[in-house]
Amino acid sequence: MKNEVEQSYFFSHKLEAWLKSKKPKTLTSLDEVFGEKSFAITILLLMFIPSLPLPTGGITHIFEIITVLLALEVLLGLKTIWLPKRWKQMKLAGVIERRAIPMILRRIRWFEKHSSQKFNRIFQLSLFTRLNALVIIVFTAASFLAPPFSGLDTLPALGVVLLCLSVILEDVRVFLLGYITGIAGVAIVVAAGAATINIIHRLI
Repeated sequence: MKNEVEQSYFFSHKLEAWLKSKKPKTLTSLDEVFGEKSFAITILLLMFIPSLPLPTGGITHIFEIITVLLALEVLLGLKTIWLPKRWKQMKLAGVIERRAIPMILRRIRWFEKHSSQKFNRIFQLSLFTRLNALVIIVFTAASFLAPPFSGLDTLPALGVVLLCLSVILEDVRVFLLGYITGIAGVAIVVAAGAATINIIHRLI
């Protein structure tokens, strides 16, 4: 039991050390520090910003495009991150360090404290990993296509964050929570889009 608790806290401590280190906060350094789970951790950090009810301008669209590319790589079975050199050297520091660090660590530690390792073998299955990547692409696309400044991108993005956290913690309950949250977000975005189209048709 003690070993499980110590292991569950390992990720947040390692992430905090990386975020507070003097190393450049780039996708390359993430890959170097977190190894085999770098895909999930990178996507979590990228999508955490869109999941916050904060004005972030167009930077979230860049994060979402990179997220889709990373998820496609997982879907294709890649084991290491491939991105254009310019993207891999893109600094995450600005928005993440000022706005997200305290929130990220608080929320991750809460989930770590309540995480369960039951049925965690499912996360070792290649088919599950690829299906999860496909779901992440769908949720991220919904976040990307949500009307700007509407706040509708929050739920699909939060769904992605929870799915990635479930992979990191290997917790089925967090996965289900992420799946339900993302599905709800997609449904709201689709409903809002349909309502907007109907209004436009009426005006025309």
